[in-house]
Amino acid sequence: MTKLSVNINKIATLRNARGGETPSVTEAAVKIQEFGAQGITIHPRPDERHITRKDVYDLKPLVTTEYNIEGNPHREFIDMVLEVKPEQVTLVPDADDAITSNAGWDTKKHLDFLTKIISEFKNAGIRTSIFLDPNPEMVEYAAEARADRIELYTEAYAKNYSANKEEAIKPYYETAVKAAEFGLGINAGHDLSLDNLKYFADNIPNLLEVSIGHALVSEALYMGMENTVQSYLKRLAKW
Repeated sequence: MTKLSVNINKIATLRNARGGETPSVTEAAVKIQEFGAQGITIHPRPDERHITRKDVYDLKPLVTTEYNIEGNPHREFIDMVLEVKPEQVTLVPDADDAITSNAGWDTKKHLDFLTKIISEFKNAGIRTSIFLDPNPEMVEYAAEARADRIELYTEAYAKNYSANKEEAIKPYYETAVKAAEFGLGINAGHDLSLDNLKYFADNIPNLLEVSIGHALVSEALYMGMENTVQSYLKRLAKW
């Protein structure tokens, strides 16, 4: 079964817009897990415009499912992850001023850099995933860098899903098949929603986890968080 990890960055964005502690990031994480999600994802950025360093540490004892920390592996980020020791770290090559993640790694170009960093995380017992565009060529170098998983960057799929879902998913399927050849697990995330998730999950082999934040939190404004989490879990169910 594909696990649902909920990215709670947008909860922090709403809190920070007003100041104070409402809505509570920690309470949201606890409730989301109670509602059935199998993981919590955060993506702290250097400017702390949503998730803060304090959040990263406050959440550690409260995430009883799987804690996934995403980010660009600057030294400060690396040291924080090594101290917190989440179950998974996802390496994302986003610029500090990026509104949101907008590209995967060129694993061939950055092979030496990624190999060194992944070695640090693996030595600490932290599973490591690399954020990738749907490009089979990049899979080989992700494996060479000794990543455990890849996370497929799904913005292009979501953007093109309505026009031609078969064509939209084709490069993702090809990349997933290549990942299986190299023994890499597959995660996915970015712009997945209640509308497009089921088709993706049904057609990507060995999909272990999806990380969903913006759409899920947005839909929860209308549907309620518990109902929304349950609706995502139903999309992922294999029956």
